[in-house]
Parts: sequence; C-alpha cells; structure tokens
Amino acid sequence: MTNNFTRRSRKGILFVISAPSGGGKSTLVKRVIGSLPNMQLSVSHTTRSIRQGEEEGRDYYFVSKDTFKGMIERGEFLEWADVFGNYYGTSYKSIETATAAGKDLILDIDIQGADQLRKKGCECSYIFVLPPSISLLMARLEARGTNSQDDIKTRIGKAREEISHYKDYDYIVVNDRLEEAAGSLESIIVAERARLKNMTEEIRGLDL
Repeated sequence: MTNNFTRRSRKGILFVISAPSGGGKSTLVKRVIGSLPNMQLSVSHTTRSIRQGEEEGRDYYFVSKDTFKGMIERGEFLEWADVFGNYYGTSYKSIETATAAGKDLILDIDIQGADQLRKKGCECSYIFVLPPSISLLMARLEARGTNSQDDIKTRIGKAREEISHYKDYDYIVVNDRLEEAAGSLESIIVAERARLKNMTEEIRGLDL
C-alpha cells in the first residue's frame, strides 16, 4: 500500500560553534557543510578587510565601521562582538530567512556572541571546539604566516581565557585528528536533528 502524506518541513536548527583562534573551527565547519545535507553557514558581517580567496556574501559581508555601528543602533544584530579591533555580527534577517526555509544554520561565533545568545534565550545547540594543547594551537597560528609574534602572543592569551568557558557549552569536540573531530561534529548535528522537539513537524506529516 502506498502512503500518501506530505512530509512537513521543520524550522531550521541553530548550531553555535566557538573555538579559540587557531582551533581549526573553520576547517571543521567547511567539512561538515560539505558532507551533511541541508546545512548552511550563517554569513556574518565584519569590518575587517577582505582576505585573499574570500568572497563578499560567501565568507562575510564586508562593511565599514560606520555602517556596522549604524546596524547596531538600529538593532539589526542578533549578536555582535569586537574581536581584535574588528567588529563581527550576525543579523536577524539572515537567520530568520534561512531557518524559516528549514535550513540548519551553523553560527561560527566567539564566546562573546554565544553568551549574548544565551542571555537572549535563543534556542541553539552550543558546541565548543578544543585544541589538544596550547603548544599545538601556537604552532597552527605560526603556520598561517599571517600573524606577527606579538599578535600570536595576544591570541594565545585570549585563547586561554576563551578555553576556560568551555563548560558553558552543550558539546565538546577535541580537534586533534581532523577526520575524527569532523565525525564527532557530524554526529552531534545528526543527533540534534533527531531530537523529539526537532522532529515534531515531520512526525505530524506521517501516515501513522
């Protein structure tokens, strides 16, 4: 017998992923978005300069500080933060458009932004990516070749402070081996999608 039913689409889930600079978060996120269906990276606004290989609207929305401050004044950001002298923020509009279409969104934000979301009562899955050691974190920053030694020392100091907040998150992924870390992150996302509260609409559409 053929079941005739319409599978109802659910509202998208928000996955907040934080990590210290050099923690390998961006690489993990790209891997997961490329392997899991219906995943999308939330594109943030930033005041920092565009880097080689980046594209407007794909990696970030690059704006001036005056434009960013105007958006803050108009209350257009769900969260925003000042990171090493540059502003980064997630707009309400970008989140609402994607989640209403049933897209699961990854918010690549730091501990400041994650804390803002918690205080606003945002329903998210909070994931922290830990490096296996501070020494490896330093090696990764040095390997980039884009940061001075003073800048690296500043980032390591900030990383230590950020790592101390890992207990505020729902899940921890230790990024030691990329394949294993990516697998752990994918498992978290798949499990969250199967939680009862996220399956309600689909269950309603089943011929049961």
